[in-house]
Amino acid sequence: MGKQLIQTHQFSNGLTLVAETMDDVQSAAFSILVPSGSIYDPPNKRGTASILSELVTRGAGPYDSQQLSCALDDLGVQRHEGITSGHITFSGATLAGNLAETLKIYGEILKNPHLPVNQFDAARAGIAQALLSVEDDARQKALVELKRHAFPAPWGLPNDGELEHLEFITIDDVRTLYDACFHPNETIIGVAGNVDFEQVKQVIEELFGDWKTSSISEEPAMVFADENRFFTEQNTTQTHLGIAYDAVPYGHPEYYAAWAAVGILSGGMSARLFTEVREKRGLCYTVSASLSGMPGLGRVLCYAGTTSERAQETLDVTLHELMRLGDGIEESELERCKARAKSSLIMSQESTSSRASSIARDWFYLKRITTLDQINDEIQQLTTDRVLNYIHAHPAANFTVLTIGPQPLEVPSDIS
Repeated sequence: MGKQLIQTHQFSNGLTLVAETMDDVQSAAFSILVPSGSIYDPPNKRGTASILSELVTRGAGPYDSQQLSCALDDLGVQRHEGITSGHITFSGATLAGNLAETLKIYGEILKNPHLPVNQFDAARAGIAQALLSVEDDARQKALVELKRHAFPAPWGLPNDGELEHLEFITIDDVRTLYDACFHPNETIIGVAGNVDFEQVKQVIEELFGDWKTSSISEEPAMVFADENRFFTEQNTTQTHLGIAYDAVPYGHPEYYAAWAAVGILSGGMSARLFTEVREKRGLCYTVSASLSGMPGLGRVLCYAGTTSERAQETLDVTLHELMRLGDGIEESELERCKARAKSSLIMSQESTSSRASSIARDWFYLKRITTLDQINDEIQQLTTDRVLNYIHAHPAANFTVLTIGPQPLEVPSDIS
């Protein structure tokens, strides 16, 4: 993959900088993770963090909302703000020479946001529209609801919140959450591109050195669901299926074996689910599986969309394919996974945005950075025996099954 130069530094206020120098590019990218995601929402005001993520860039320091957008546009910054269960995220890319000025603006956003009351209703309305759009997209709704039931609350809850809670959220709630969560300790800044580490470190020190440390908001307790069968009635001709089962989390010694197992199921049009469920039997128009997780917990999430007439057969065949994986895998299936991984890693190596995001994520999950060479070595050293040993140790079982359609489906009695 080529040697990577990755360096880290923790400042006296607890802020962590993780940087990768990429001499053969002209750009620089950043990814900022602030521990203020949806898990920190007040229990009856789910959506507070999402509104905060919208409002926090609508004016900061000397800039009003329009001036802030223009300042970033003038620097050619391609940017995105988002929310996960654990973080509000700020990411962007620009020419390497513009990075310092860009970070200066983000210093104002993180430390001195206006959180203007006159834009609160618009920000809240934007979140409401996002939640309504999920209701109109059956596939998205199925995946959101599957995550809700597959992971413990509040980690599994929708990151944008609950539609019925939004009207009760006030600007004071948003400002209270900002005061509780926006602090340098546990915040991570990932930078990748044509940058000098010592210079970046000095810039970060100048911009964020006066950001005051405060007590860290405690993560809420995890609440697991008592049931694992869920049905939402929807009077349509289509049925949407969601299936989840246990896996291992990112950072686990067998994570890449888990990744390969899921790749054999759902890694392209030659993978098992597509071949068996869609191509050979024509049961559904889309079927997929992915490895998902949170700190300390991994799950495989599967989705299939089909006609209501063929929904029961689709569920039966999909469950059978998941369980049949432990019967054996072909060397050719594993080699296709390895080939896809190598292509993905090479493309990632050429993207400053991808690298900034990856190293920030690694620091959050692992408190260390996994290089692309290390990832490639882990994947290329996988054998069919090792992947099978993983599957036997972590079999597809104890399924969470979600159905959205005109009628509930039956999970075969011999399947837990």
